[in-house]
Amino acid sequence: MRTILKLAVCAVMAVQAAAARGPTYNRLSLNNTAILLIDHQVGLQSLVKDMDLVAFQNNVLALASITKELNIPVVITASVPEGPNGPLMPEILEMFPNSTVIARHGEVNAWDNPDFHAAVAKTGRKQLVMAGIVTDVCVAFPALSAIEEGYQVYAAVDASGTFNELVRQAAWDRMSQGGVQLMTWFPILFELTRDWRAHGPVMTDIILKHLPEYKNVMTTFNQVPPKN
Repeated sequence: MRTILKLAVCAVMAVQAAAARGPTYNRLSLNNTAILLIDHQVGLQSLVKDMDLVAFQNNVLALASITKELNIPVVITASVPEGPNGPLMPEILEMFPNSTVIARHGEVNAWDNPDFHAAVAKTGRKQLVMAGIVTDVCVAFPALSAIEEGYQVYAAVDASGTFNELVRQAAWDRMSQGGVQLMTWFPILFELTRDWRAHGPVMTDIILKHLPEYKNVMTTFNQVPPKN
């Protein structure tokens, strides 16, 4: 009885110690990440009011470029693409011509769609980066569902949009409280690549296409004379 009691006390102390240390830093890994693009449809873009639409589109395409250039598995879904939601952004279709778009005809939560769920499982990846329209439903619902199944989930919040800033904040709060990590495409790129020496050209290409302000940094770098 004493042995059992000691084990129970040790278990409680271990849990308390883990809680005291706080959450761990689960870095995105190229070998363990899949990117899920959810309902980036032409019609649904009219609902994105929490950020400038041109900036939003650029962020979506930046995330898609990361996916393509780093050869990361992608799962793409659209809700009733033949209906008022409209087809996917044509740029996404052009970027991933060989990827099957999983059309949903009823499931609000993409995670409830058997084909989508199976496609995610098939990637074999346990770190999921999600983005979509709208943030509070099409991103939050599958993100929280995936957390429940043991995945590490990261919401690309600048490639996700919704009705207004109040709705966005509520969605961010709900996801973060549920264990979803909120990120934007720029740190996603750097956390996946980690080292300029290994992925410099790809990183530079993506950044210059989608973050023109960074051109000043690159110009300065190119003007520095090489070391002897």
